[in-house]
Amino acid sequence: MNHSLTCESTTADGAVCLEIEECGGEWGEGWNDAPLPGECRTILLVEDETFVREVASEVLRAAGYRVLTAKNAAEAMHIYENGFDIDLLLTDVVLPGETGRVLADRLRRANPQLPVLLATGYGEQMAREASEECLAKPFSSEDLLARVRQLLEKAPWRMGPIHAGLRRRVACRI
Repeated sequence: MNHSLTCESTTADGAVCLEIEECGGEWGEGWNDAPLPGECRTILLVEDETFVREVASEVLRAAGYRVLTAKNAAEAMHIYENGFDIDLLLTDVVLPGETGRVLADRLRRANPQLPVLLATGYGEQMAREASEECLAKPFSSEDLLARVRQLLEKAPWRMGPIHAGLRRRVACRI
């Protein structure tokens, strides 16, 4: 069973094209085994500043990642406890209530291999003390995507059965 869907939209500022193909054969039959950037990967983004959270979320989604957002550690734990598979935790260090480091420790107890990227506006000193991967604020879209990609490349790849016959190709020009 093969399916194909193509959707194109053109605006004054650019064009967006989304193509989804599904194959009925076994995984690997005529398909590239390497995952596309962001494909099937879920990022839990925890940021208390609405603007930063929304922009970072959009950048990650445009790169193909599935993004779950929370404005504090309590919301993030609620998301995790509801059974979502998280491939990477991207969290601000300073949050209302629990800090991003405490959240990372809690999630790592449940999943020791979970990659964590701490975003901080407090510079190199805090990054050295954190003993975690850090992303200095303010950060560019390119820096964010490069660090996320770098951490996910080191992480074990999980592909659930629902994704075995589905490949996505997304091209954006803006």
